[in-house]
Amino acid sequence: MADVDTLLEGYKSFYQRYFESNDPLFKQLSQGQSPKTLVVACSDSRVDPSIVMDAKPGDMFVIRNVANLVPPYDDSGSGYHGVSAALEFAVRVLNVEHIVVMGHSGCAGIATLIDPSGVKDTDFIGEWVGIASDARAKTFEVVVDDASADQIQHTCEQQGVLHSLANLMTFPWIASQVQEGKLQLHGWHFSIKDGRLMRYDPASAKFVC
Repeated sequence: MADVDTLLEGYKSFYQRYFESNDPLFKQLSQGQSPKTLVVACSDSRVDPSIVMDAKPGDMFVIRNVANLVPPYDDSGSGYHGVSAALEFAVRVLNVEHIVVMGHSGCAGIATLIDPSGVKDTDFIGEWVGIASDARAKTFEVVVDDASADQIQHTCEQQGVLHSLANLMTFPWIASQVQEGKLQLHGWHFSIKDGRLMRYDPASAKFVC
């Protein structure tokens, strides 16, 4: 795995590619950004949406957090709303046309949601993943009685994506743009092991390849 020195060497390659080669991309981006897609992804180091989607700088506005969660809309003025502020910037300022919630296999945040006992000595993780407690409840409604731990994890990861999609619709300025056909919401699930990307199909209410 890369250490800091390796990352600095990577920066040199980046600089050579985009700046010493006279690639015009960052000259254009220095004038502003206009991504069409917002991606809500997990902070997991193995699942970088820009790499998975082979995207260039400027293609996507990305929000990353533990378990790729979207909290429900809250205008009470209490607390800090980093995810909500980023959503608002992407939707109301940048006017993105798509929002993708991308979950992934082996998500430790979802594993903590399923079994919170592993985060007893932490300050914030348990409460954060508790945002998706309804996804956990739904998971145990739909899995069979003899489901394996992997099956439960997989189902809960996908239910977490659906829960975040539902929470997106609690934001009035997202719901209105979806209803007007200006904004589309998408739910994806990426498998680290085999690279398969599954997309939620509302018509069949299933994740499909």
